[in-house]
Amino acid sequence: MNADILLILLVLAALAGGVFLGMFLRKKLSESKVNNARVEAEKLVSDAKKEADAIQKEAIIQAKDTVLQAKSDWEQEARDLRKDIQSHEHRILQKEENLERKLDHVEQRSEELTKRELQLRQQSDRVEKRSAEVEALYLEQSQLLEKISGLTSEQAKQQLVDSMLSEARHDAAKNIKKIEDEAREVADRKAKMIMALAIQRYAGDFVAERTVSVVPLPSDEMKGRIIGREGRNIRAIEAATGIDLIIDDTPEAVVISGFNPVRREVARIALEKLIADGRIPPARIEELVEKAQEEVDEEIRQAGEQATFDVGVHGIHPEIIKLLGMLKYRTSYGQNVLVHAIEVAFLCGMMAAELGVNVKQAKRAGLLHDIGKAVSHELEGSHAVNGGELARKYGESPKIAHAISAHHEDEKPDTVLAILVQAADALSGARPGARRETLETYVKRLRDLEQIGTSFDGVTGCFAIQAGREIRVMVSSDEVSDEYSHVLAKDIAKKIEQEMTYPGQIRVNVIRETRAVEYAK
Repeated sequence: MNADILLILLVLAALAGGVFLGMFLRKKLSESKVNNARVEAEKLVSDAKKEADAIQKEAIIQAKDTVLQAKSDWEQEARDLRKDIQSHEHRILQKEENLERKLDHVEQRSEELTKRELQLRQQSDRVEKRSAEVEALYLEQSQLLEKISGLTSEQAKQQLVDSMLSEARHDAAKNIKKIEDEAREVADRKAKMIMALAIQRYAGDFVAERTVSVVPLPSDEMKGRIIGREGRNIRAIEAATGIDLIIDDTPEAVVISGFNPVRREVARIALEKLIADGRIPPARIEELVEKAQEEVDEEIRQAGEQATFDVGVHGIHPEIIKLLGMLKYRTSYGQNVLVHAIEVAFLCGMMAAELGVNVKQAKRAGLLHDIGKAVSHELEGSHAVNGGELARKYGESPKIAHAISAHHEDEKPDTVLAILVQAADALSGARPGARRETLETYVKRLRDLEQIGTSFDGVTGCFAIQAGREIRVMVSSDEVSDEYSHVLAKDIAKKIEQEMTYPGQIRVNVIRETRAVEYAK
């Protein structure tokens, strides 16, 4: 038992020693860890201090660089500012110098003006003194003349003016009549002979074109097909051709209305083809309109070529031939323009042959004089000027282009060829039956002619006769003398030219008569 106790004691002693040893070892281990942690902490603190020192040094360096850069920028701005200030100062000095020079110049001018003003004042005084002397002398002479003549100055002036006006009017009328008589003996006889000969040798037909075309229908049922469902067919036709279709109560007929005669002709041909086909869908409409356009273009080309062949001119540009062909579908006062152009070409040739001028050039200019009307709906301005520009563009000679531009006085005619084209154009348009006008326009033209005639003093009556190609002006024999009647006729003709537009020419016939009446008792 003692042994067991001893064994227990030994075990207890061993356990106590182990516990003590473990506690000792744990303490040593803890101290070692603490020491290691302290060393690590000191190392971290040392590294942090080193890093902080490096960051601080770097920050100081960056701050120094920033300060240096700012200082450099400031110095640069200061230098620029000094330069601007110096430049402003330099300009200000220049302006001051200029102002000083101008001020000196102004002072010099002021002194000169002062001197001139003084001289002018002295001259004015002398002139006033002389004027007073002249006025006194004039009054003295006037009183002396009035005393000698027995008339006042106003009465003498009026007598002198009346006498001079009467003599001047009488002399002017005599000279005008003398010049007219001499001119008629040569120029009028020759011109009338040439014009009469040209008219006798050529007489052309004319075609009265209208602004609408009528297309016959096989039945009124076709009108519904042309209109189509909700009007789509008629809208397609109008959109493709650029004209208006008028479908009204007219039996078995459709009216085509359009300003452009070429488009109107294309629409007529296309519509006739559609009616003959019987099918009028929008796709078919476009196809037939294209074919009709090709046919009309071919007709235009053939018409232009035929016109050049008939007249006998060659070497004309194809575009001008096309413009000539387009005139087939244009009218002026009811006269077909292409027929009119051919007439003018023949008339120009005939007159050129009589005058000894180049006949081929005259025919060429006459044929092409109205090509501007083919594009008058596309270009602004006079058709004569436009025609001249087109002729120059397509290689016609300057003489031909000038004759075209000048045939309505848009340019001053300075060649015989231009005058011939003017005369032939007037002959073709003014011959009886060539042109027509509406009743309203005709009546208004006659009324305007009579109003112009009666607007002059001494006229007792005015009558327009021969469809407005002549006016007879009746004048009072007491107010208008035989000599002054010639002047009055010229004044009336000039006013008609300025205020009215008309084809051909208008004859002004002033009639003055004196009647003596007595009764036998």
